Amino acid sequence: MKRIQRVVRNVQPHWVGDGFPVRSLFSYGEEAAEVSPFLLLDYGGPYEFSPTDHQRGVGEHPHRGFETVTIVYEGSLEHHDSTGSHGTIGPGDVQWMTAGSGVVHAEFHSREFARTGGPFEMVQLWVNLPARQKMSPPGYQAITSSQIPRVDLPQGAGTVRVIAGEWPGTTGPARTVTPLCVFDLRLTAGHEWTAPAPEGHTTIVLVQHGRVTVNGQSLASGELAILGRSGTDVLIHCESEAMVLMLTGQPIDEPVVGHGPFVMNTREEIRQAIHDYQTGRMGRLSP
Repeated sequence: MKRIQRVVRNVQPHWVGDGFPVRSLFSYGEEAAEVSPFLLLDYGGPYEFSPTDHQRGVGEHPHRGFETVTIVYEGSLEHHDSTGSHGTIGPGDVQWMTAGSGVVHAEFHSREFARTGGPFEMVQLWVNLPARQKMSPPGYQAITSSQIPRVDLPQGAGTVRVIAGEWPGTTGPARTVTPLCVFDLRLTAGHEWTAPAPEGHTTIVLVQHGRVTVNGQSLASGELAILGRSGTDVLIHCESEAMVLMLTGQPIDEPVVGHGPFVMNTREEIRQAIHDYQTGRMGRLSP
């Protein structure tokens, strides 16, 4: 079994733009080596938005050197970027954007969700790219809920949606640059079972709702555990009905130098990214 290295709890929320009340449960910087290949995890909501004729969100901004993974649980989002990609994702859908050499994009509540208001909940994960891929062409994967396979856990313990990577016998639809898994779990109270986590991989467990015990450590809603790389598997006991996001990934053993929306390997690469954005080399959004 993997040992828990650190538990993150009592993180205060902050606003990203006017549409995303998030708790940043980890981010690159001093934590980069510990959580590699992951860079940042923002847990947005749960939050109740009132109806409005204004699309709340975040306007034009750039990214370079990594991927963003957005999972929507409640509400819906619209995305458009400088490559021409555009789409709306709703409950259960996933947007997997590879910034690579550079993308300029914007994210807002969908027009319909802005009009009706209602509960909103999402996760945004940043995934690092190895140096050889940081200047690769941008890409975009729109993954609908219907495309994500669901697997029943043994003895009625719940279900897992396999977004990326492999649950024994089932492969998720997301294409990843380096080996990693994203599992979306719904767990039934009173059950215990073992989740797969490879030797040498970083493993992270976020409890979104309910309470579970992870390798002997009790975690409540909004709490996150970072586990060591040695050993395999994670023993999860569900204390009350729960919603859990589990991540595993092969670490990228390279320097991480970041500045806001740019994550590269050197300061010079960051300076170049800023220059390229300011001079329009990453493109612009169409009106």
